[in-house]
Amino acid sequence: MSDVKILLKGDQEKTFPKGTTVYEIAESIGKRLAKDALVAKVDGEIVDLDFKIVNDCALEILTFEDELGKHAFWHSSSHIMAQAVKRLFPDVKLAIGPAIDEGFYYDFDREESFTPEDLEKIEKEMQKIVSEDYYFQRMVVSKEEALENMKQKGEQYKVELIEGLSEDEKISFYKQGEFVDLCAGPHIPSTGKIKAFKLTSLAGAYWRGDEHNKMLQRIYGISFPKKSMLDEYLTRIEEAKKRDHRKLGKELGLFSIHEEGPGFPFFHPKGMVLWNILTDFWRKEHKKRGYLEIKTPIILNEELWRRSGHWDHYKDNMYFTVIDEENYAVKPMNCPGGMIIYNNEVHSYRELPLRLGELGLVHRHELSGVLHGLMRVRSFTQDDAHIFMTQNQIEQEIIGVIDLVDYVYNIFGFEYNVELSTRPEDSMGSDELWEAATNSLRLALEKKGLPYKINEGDGAFYGPKIDFHLKDSIGRTWQCGTIQLDFQMPERFDLTYIGPDGEKHRPVMIHRVIFGSIERFIGILIEHYAGAFPLWLAPVQARVLPISERHHDYAKQIKARLDEAGIRVELDERNEKIGYKIREAQVQKIPYMLIVGDKEQNESTVSVRTREKGDIGSKPLSEFIDEVDSRVSDYK
Repeated sequence: MSDVKILLKGDQEKTFPKGTTVYEIAESIGKRLAKDALVAKVDGEIVDLDFKIVNDCALEILTFEDELGKHAFWHSSSHIMAQAVKRLFPDVKLAIGPAIDEGFYYDFDREESFTPEDLEKIEKEMQKIVSEDYYFQRMVVSKEEALENMKQKGEQYKVELIEGLSEDEKISFYKQGEFVDLCAGPHIPSTGKIKAFKLTSLAGAYWRGDEHNKMLQRIYGISFPKKSMLDEYLTRIEEAKKRDHRKLGKELGLFSIHEEGPGFPFFHPKGMVLWNILTDFWRKEHKKRGYLEIKTPIILNEELWRRSGHWDHYKDNMYFTVIDEENYAVKPMNCPGGMIIYNNEVHSYRELPLRLGELGLVHRHELSGVLHGLMRVRSFTQDDAHIFMTQNQIEQEIIGVIDLVDYVYNIFGFEYNVELSTRPEDSMGSDELWEAATNSLRLALEKKGLPYKINEGDGAFYGPKIDFHLKDSIGRTWQCGTIQLDFQMPERFDLTYIGPDGEKHRPVMIHRVIFGSIERFIGILIEHYAGAFPLWLAPVQARVLPISERHHDYAKQIKARLDEAGIRVELDERNEKIGYKIREAQVQKIPYMLIVGDKEQNESTVSVRTREKGDIGSKPLSEFIDEVDSRVSDYK
């Protein structure tokens, strides 16, 4: 038997007999690795641990610490849940059960609705399956055999999936105990690896995401290799519930969403304070960096969207209208308007780079089932910018945007990680242009020394992109900023500039956002700070609390002086006890409470309480104003 050469992590090369399994290789490296191993990557392909190596290859053994290992763990958990459901409710029809960003789900077709009590029963049955420690066995069959098998079992959703596969495609099933499911895999070695799990929620979901199809029942779950990890996760989820921006948005009077406009948020006065702080900050920082602000129409002719490529790639997410018997579309993106402004005059190479920024309101048709507060809406304002440049300016402009993203996220106290997203299947343009664009982004990241992860196939339809995922105070990540390099749009709109040779040349362009959308960023900030905004961001920075009616005139004088000093202040003149007023201000998460009674009135002072420390004593009002000013001066 001949040997094969295996290139392991760290460029270590080892030799093994041909036909050695991945698990056996893991075991030869170390018992701990063999115990923790879940799946493996062989020359970039994810495989089961019993996969036999027959050729020289690069091998990476994956554990729960790796994203792909975690993905396989959660996908295997969905199979365990499906097995438990079929044991308890044999008439249920199976749809799909993938891993998701955090956990897994499975869609079921059942006449009766699942109840919370059903979830408890399913969890108990899952525990039995885990303790039985079934091996996940992969079986490859022909399309004909796969169809016959699923038709016999009456699994019409699986039949539909199989019918959509090509005749020569390898079709695999996985078996654990008595349960067999259609699945491409891979899976973890056995059910016993799932040490802790929880079914978290129920939802409705249309088959294949199409509202014209039947509504199925979706059960969500989470699982871990250790109970302590589940406990930590459940604690985090409880904390997330307390921080839910929908709940806090209502309690703090920031925004609301109504039946008259599902997916279209209404911002209240305090929410608009937050909005204006963010947009003023955005304008100031962009002006510093040489951006010019523009504004483009919300509705533009359908022909424009065909020319831009959005029609072919995005029309299902667009809203349409007819004006003067011509078809128009409500813009889902700002870029075509930016192209029109660029093309309105002749440009010289001396004007480039030209940086055009726009706080542009866009509308996208989202299904009602995916709408979620400010995080997923149908209308939102993108903090967009389009940079037009020459080929040799690409790197410096990308680095300039990276520096701006870094500056903004640091202001809000966010850490972040970076992904480089490559060409998707549904895209336009030549391989050569895509490769050049992707390499430009890669080189800029490497020059900045930023670690990044490749996200295969997740680029925009017109170009690759850098995505910034920021981490909030409880460890969740949110994709916000993006830098997209585009060679396609300048071609489609015939954008040109006059070069040093007097000839016309094609510019390259960058699409980029920092916040992502103002609405969503506000939602993230609410949850990040749990509604207790830092002083510079707080919609109300101080509330004056007179102890009784005889202190109202003095309290009004204080409010007037604070207004004059540019401090956002409220006056609570209600006929309530001071303890009640203080508690109300605490619930509203107001940074400063200024209590005024006889002593303060006689001494021309204010008694200061803070949200975090409580009573910090009396001080002259001028001293308090200076204190606030010094705390917010860096953000003005």
